[in-house]
Amino acid sequence: MGVLLFVGLACSGVLLLFVMRASPRLAFVVWCATLFFIPVWIGVSLGPFWSAITLMTGAAVVAFGRNLTLLPVDGVVTLLVFMMLAQYGLKLASLATVVTAMSEWILPYILGRLVLGRLEQPTFVDIVAVFVVVAAVLGLVEFGTHTNLFTRITGPGSVSLYETWGTLQERGGNLRVEGAFGHSIAFGATLAMGSAFILACRWKPWIKLIGLLLVTGAVAASLSRLALLTLALTVGLSLVLMPGLGRRLRVGILVLGGLGGVALLPYVTGILLAAGEEASGSADYRLDLMSLLKVVRPLGSAEDFVGLTTGGSYLGVFARSIDNAALVAALRVGWVGAILLLIVVGFAALRLLQRGGANPASIAVAAQIPSLFTVAFITQFAVAFWFLVGVAVSWPLLTPATRGSRRAKNE
Repeated sequence: MGVLLFVGLACSGVLLLFVMRASPRLAFVVWCATLFFIPVWIGVSLGPFWSAITLMTGAAVVAFGRNLTLLPVDGVVTLLVFMMLAQYGLKLASLATVVTAMSEWILPYILGRLVLGRLEQPTFVDIVAVFVVVAAVLGLVEFGTHTNLFTRITGPGSVSLYETWGTLQERGGNLRVEGAFGHSIAFGATLAMGSAFILACRWKPWIKLIGLLLVTGAVAASLSRLALLTLALTVGLSLVLMPGLGRRLRVGILVLGGLGGVALLPYVTGILLAAGEEASGSADYRLDLMSLLKVVRPLGSAEDFVGLTTGGSYLGVFARSIDNAALVAALRVGWVGAILLLIVVGFAALRLLQRGGANPASIAVAAQIPSLFTVAFITQFAVAFWFLVGVAVSWPLLTPATRGSRRAKNE
C-alpha cells in the first residue's frame, strides 16, 4: 500500500511539473498559494523534513528553468554553495544546516532569478498583489474571530500538527495574527514586503488604496513593531523611488498614511504599554543576543553553546530562538558565509540606485534590511525574502525593451 501511494504521488508530481512548465502563470499562482496559505509544518519526511513550500519551490525552479544571464552576484551565491558543501564534507557543518540553508536561502533565490524570464513583469506584480491582499483579509478575519484556521490542520490520530510547531502568541492580552506563517513577525514582515507590489500593480488608484489599507490593518494586527516599521519604510521608499505612481495615488497614500497613523498609533501604543515588561524584555533580549558573537567561527557552524557561560551570561537561553538573521547565518555557516549573504542582499538593495532598478522587489528587500538584525529567517518569510532578492537582481536585466528584442529575435 505504501509503495502504491508513493508511486501515485510521484506520478502526480511529474504531471504537475509538466503542467507548470507549460503554463508559467499557473505555476506562479500555485507557488504563491503554497507560500501564503500552506504552513511550513505541512510536508513530507524523506530523510530530512521537506515543507510544502520547499517542494513547490523546487518544482517551480524546474518549471521556470531556462537560459539565465549570470551576474557577479551569482558568483557570490555559487561560492556560498560550494563553501557550505565543503563545510559539510569537512564536518564543520551538519547535514541539517546545509539542507536548511539550501532550501530556505539558495533555492528561493534561484527561483527569483528565473521567474521573470518566463513571466511578464506586470503579470508577476499583479499576482503577488492579489495574494498579499487575500492574506491580509484572512489575517483581519483571524483578528476579528480570534481563530486561526491554519492551526487546526490535523495529522494522524487527530493530533494538531501546529502543536508540534508552537503556540499562538499574545501581546498585552491580544492575539497576534500570524496567518499560515506560524509566527506573527513572519506574517507581518511578508505583508510589508508585499505592500510594494500593491502600489506597483495595474489596479486603479482607489483599489490600491483599499488594498494598502487592508495590509496596514493586518500588519497592525500582528502587533509586531518591526513589521510596522518595515511597512512604513516600504511605502516611503515606494513613494520616493518607484516610477509610474501617479500624483493622485501619492496624495492618497500620504492622506491614508496620516489618518492610519492617527487611528492606529493609540491602539498599538496601548497594547505595548499593556504588555509592559514583555515588550521591553523582547527588546532587551535582542541586545543580549550579541553575547553569542563570541562563539561564532570564521568558517563552519558554531559549537554547541547550550552549556556555555560567557561573562556571567548563560548562552543556553538562546538555544530555542535567535531573533537575528545575520547572527543565525553566522552561527550556521560562519562569519565568511554570513558576509557573503549580506553582500547578495546589499547588491539587490542597491539596485534602487541604478537606472531602472527601483522596482517593487528591490524596494521590498531594501526596506527589510532592519529586520535582518531583529528576526531570524523563519517559516515562509525566509523563502519570500530570498525569492525577492533574486527578483530584484533580475529585474533591471528584463526591461520591456529587452524582452521585446528577445521576442523578435526568437520569431
